[in-house]
Amino acid sequence: MRKLITLAMVAATAALAVPQIAGASDPAAEFGADTRYNADTRSIPLGIGKSVVIDLPRDAKDVLVGDPQVANAVVRTARRAYLIGVKVGQTNVFFFDADGKQIAGFDVAVTRDIGTLRQTLRAALPQANVRVQVVGDGVVLTGVVTNAIESQQAVDIAARAVGNVTGVVNNLTIKAPDQVMLKVAVVEMQRDIAKQLGVNISGQFAYGKTNLSFNSSPGGAGDGTNQIGGGWTSGGNSVSARLRALESAGVIRTLAEPNLTAISGEAATFLAGGEIPYLTTSCAASTGGTSQICTPVTSFKPFGVQLAFVPVVLSDGRISLKVGTSVSELSTEGAVSINGTSVPSLKTRRVETVVELPSGGSMTLAGLLQEQTRNVITGIPAAGQIPILGALFRSREYNNRQTELVIIVTPFIVRPTAEKNLSRPDDGFADASDPQAVFLGKVNRVYGPPGKKDPRRQYHGSYGFIMD
Repeated sequence: MRKLITLAMVAATAALAVPQIAGASDPAAEFGADTRYNADTRSIPLGIGKSVVIDLPRDAKDVLVGDPQVANAVVRTARRAYLIGVKVGQTNVFFFDADGKQIAGFDVAVTRDIGTLRQTLRAALPQANVRVQVVGDGVVLTGVVTNAIESQQAVDIAARAVGNVTGVVNNLTIKAPDQVMLKVAVVEMQRDIAKQLGVNISGQFAYGKTNLSFNSSPGGAGDGTNQIGGGWTSGGNSVSARLRALESAGVIRTLAEPNLTAISGEAATFLAGGEIPYLTTSCAASTGGTSQICTPVTSFKPFGVQLAFVPVVLSDGRISLKVGTSVSELSTEGAVSINGTSVPSLKTRRVETVVELPSGGSMTLAGLLQEQTRNVITGIPAAGQIPILGALFRSREYNNRQTELVIIVTPFIVRPTAEKNLSRPDDGFADASDPQAVFLGKVNRVYGPPGKKDPRRQYHGSYGFIMD
């Protein structure tokens, strides 16, 4: 249904009076336009596809539209015309009588009709206070919303109305943005098992000008701490045998528990480790441009336990969490040599995921298992294949490495607190005096707030901080 607004033009002596609006509402005020007019022209705001009815004080003979692609004027009778908005823009319309004199003039500003958009935003975001303003071919959103999700929803709704997301300017303010603390526990267990058992025989025989030597020891067999040997030597001839027997098992535990806090929608990162330097080359053209000059540049690669996350607080206290974590360590496997400098490689385990959790809920990234088995048998050809006796001429080396990585992630919605409610690990700490350190072997005199009853006295066994 088209909204009809009647403008009555009243003729005065020797000049036109200011047009008056018939009806209870001002169309300019309804569209938010300027209501100040001069004696000859009047501003009329229009929505795209909307129309205005113009009633003229005397018969019109001719009509002039500045830009028919912005607004169109349809003359129905000699004293009635319709102005129709076509597209966003500005133009003007003039009416003339049979003598060529101007009857009326109008400055027409065609904008988007945002009444439907306002109603949609109020229905979709009842708790928010979103104001919409038209600027050119786009809209500007101002006001206050509860969280980042409501802000994005308002932008999406406005983009549908405008037809282009780039035509929406988001000036919304988030009321008391939520802060998310991410508690992460990174635990890696690595177990190594090595077994060596066998006999390594080496010797040399000389007959005339002919020399024969043999050695059944594998390369890199290790030092002699796990070997028992003996030999025979006669002239240029010698035979030695070493019994290698070793069984070892080791466990490595890697633990990192970073706690990070970030505003909803912002990123936070964490690194517990270090950075390894490596050389790269930077080349640039010489002054004459006939050659290139290359210079070495030192760059750094981080390693250790790394964590990056982006939290977004949803409705009902739920948290959308984008988590990326990695555990890396220096390794000689795959190391390269650059200009005589050995650059180690990095062994990395990396996980990236996006999940949705309630505040205080935990997520476990598990199943990151890795197992390496190495089994090598060395010996003298033919002699090592003899049943039973062949064990004297061969040696076996077995290595097994198992690694498991588990990452536990727990997000919390947090609020700031007063400083008096916080404590530090060194609260109440005082160094021991020299006599206490020398005669009693103490490293601290007081550790705890003085004058405060220790609530830990009800516990039994070892408790408190451990100092090695």
